[in-house]
Amino acid sequence: MDPYDQKHFTVVDYVIFAILLAASLGIGLYYALSGGRQRTTQEFLMADRSMHCLPVSLSLIASFQSAVAIIGVPAEIYTHGTQYWFIGCAYILGLLIPAHVFIPLMYRLRLSSAYQYLELRFSKAVRICGTLTFIFQMVIYMGVCVYTPAFAVNTVTGFELWAAVLATGLVCTLYTAMGGLKAVIWTDVFQTLVMFAGQLAVIVVGVQQTGGVSEVWSKVWEGNRISGLDLNPDPTERHTFWTLGLGGVFLMLSLYGVNQAQVQRYLSARTEREAVRSCYMVFPSLQLALALSCVMGLVMFARYCGENHSEKLGTASRDAVVLYFVMDMLQGLPGLPGLFVACLFSAALSTISSAFNSLATVTMEDLIKPHFSTMTEAKATLISKALAIFYGLLCLAMAYVTHLMAESVLQVALKIFGMVGGPLLGVFCLGMFFPWANSTGALAGLGAGLAMAFWVGIGSILTRSSGAKPPPPSCTATLLSGNTTTIIQTALSNATLSRPTGLKRFYSLSYMWYSGLGCFTVVLTGLIISFLTGPMKEEEVTPGTIYPLLGNLLFFLPEHLKQKLCCVTPLGQRPSTQHRTPSRHKQSNGLAVPPEEGTSQDETDSFLANSHTAFVEHETAV
Repeated sequence: MDPYDQKHFTVVDYVIFAILLAASLGIGLYYALSGGRQRTTQEFLMADRSMHCLPVSLSLIASFQSAVAIIGVPAEIYTHGTQYWFIGCAYILGLLIPAHVFIPLMYRLRLSSAYQYLELRFSKAVRICGTLTFIFQMVIYMGVCVYTPAFAVNTVTGFELWAAVLATGLVCTLYTAMGGLKAVIWTDVFQTLVMFAGQLAVIVVGVQQTGGVSEVWSKVWEGNRISGLDLNPDPTERHTFWTLGLGGVFLMLSLYGVNQAQVQRYLSARTEREAVRSCYMVFPSLQLALALSCVMGLVMFARYCGENHSEKLGTASRDAVVLYFVMDMLQGLPGLPGLFVACLFSAALSTISSAFNSLATVTMEDLIKPHFSTMTEAKATLISKALAIFYGLLCLAMAYVTHLMAESVLQVALKIFGMVGGPLLGVFCLGMFFPWANSTGALAGLGAGLAMAFWVGIGSILTRSSGAKPPPPSCTATLLSGNTTTIIQTALSNATLSRPTGLKRFYSLSYMWYSGLGCFTVVLTGLIISFLTGPMKEEEVTPGTIYPLLGNLLFFLPEHLKQKLCCVTPLGQRPSTQHRTPSRHKQSNGLAVPPEEGTSQDETDSFLANSHTAFVEHETAV
């Protein structure tokens, strides 16, 4: 019987799905009624900076491993082969650099919002622009994350699509608004376990019903689904080792280095060591999540040999083949369809709740608090909860926009992160690594980076060819005869002749390079404008906001040349700068050491706001 005719849940499936939603709400209710009961912004937005590395690391995974990845990656492997798996190579530098550069610097500054750094380093205008850019990015991305699991529930159960969208968004909004960041992190831990269990169940059943591991391997090998190491340097090739392994590093840095949803988790850790350790613990779990998604795509191919069954589900989206596979494999097995849908919802809820909480944080810390310095803590907490609810409702509206998109959810999501996250990464890199960059350069760089990214992104959509799709691959290996070789050579020659030129070739840049392109545009433009408008001097830079990258890279130059080229003396390290700073805010290695236990947030904020003034005043006196 066609699995489409079995489009319904059993009672067991509904029970498993209900347990997921009830558990998530229960965790939110628990943290709403326990501890400080979310009465302060520090508890609601930062979990009192008391989290251990294990829950933080699992929450970091859940924030990245959304329903987009669980559906989009298997569909990518099914359609194009295992080349996408090489993005796992980008995880190495994509996590090592944040662990040793971004996390220590931001943690020691005791920030609540990552964009507070931009004001300390540049100006309030740069901070506001960075915040607004982040809000724009996350609101659009949340539309993808809300729509994807709702589409899955509609496909698998026949449940009304927009009712499922509302269920996803409202449940998530409720527990985020009730329990704050603590609830978000602990629901992430629970939901991560459900994600892994759901994917593993589908893979195990799929391998059994396809004929075993050897049969699966035989079919995917004969169907040419196992991709080799493609070292083609052409940046317009959609997926090669360079686009995934190198371009993916910039994508990972924009996610794990400067994205508020992730930075907020680092900053909620008890100590800097716990924050760094949580980043290291993410690596094996991310590799496991990627492997499960890729293996699921291979098992799907072994089952269907590349046939497109999405039309049977009433949609042209290639992502639907994953749902068809789940229905096909799990029909007649009570509870397993419910487990997989719970897996999708877990991935979605964890990502969405992270976004709601981070959006509420940056709006409160960057856009509201600076203008209402006399606001009471109770009122600030109430407004933060209202903001979480507001963003929840706004993201529901964005789900409708996602419904109108024709591309795969994976490609849409990565394009969003590349087009907006890349320029944001560039602003942080400009500030951290180039001491002479000034506020004017940062603003001009961010504008140029966003303009470049959207120019390429929108251009790729408008010039996308609608040619005939290649025939689906077969599970049967074909020996190459002389005629076949001639046909292939002719096809390759035609492909070379029809390769786009000029602007069309520029628009065909792989979406995996969007982050790198945006980042480099920001840095290059920012440095040029900074030199033209007057580069910053060492004494003008706020202590603790520079990472001495250039000083480390140019170790072979004479000291006087390094002094001219960059700030080689870690800012705030000189004895002459310390007596103006409160004793509890000592400096070490150029970065502000966290205030001692018991220091109020107002004292910390006052220190950060006055550090630049004190530094300049003392240097002038000297």
